Amino acid sequence: MFLEIVSPEATLFSEKVDSVSVPGVDGNFQMLENHAAIVSVLQEGTVKIHTHTQEHIEFDQLSGHFETHIDDDKIITLNIKSGTVEMKDNKVIILVD
Repeated sequence: MFLEIVSPEATLFSEKVDSVSVPGVDGNFQMLENHAAIVSVLQEGTVKIHTHTQEHIEFDQLSGHFETHIDDDKIITLNIKSGTVEMKDNKVIILVD
């Protein structure tokens, strides 16, 4: 599936990923390939971008905007204050403040 993370200033991330976990108002939830269409408000927390099968991910543009970390399991973590997520047709768009 394809993930875009957008702030008011710029598109911060735009890559194919395996899955993404987000901090929803009622708790964290994960979206995988072919997830049902969804729109949700996000609260302060951590977005986890799972890139297990991806050989190359451009995430340098995230540094400087948010606290990021990539671990050995190819999971990028991104701390956010709030936002909105929409998934439709295997494309996820996360709008963050």
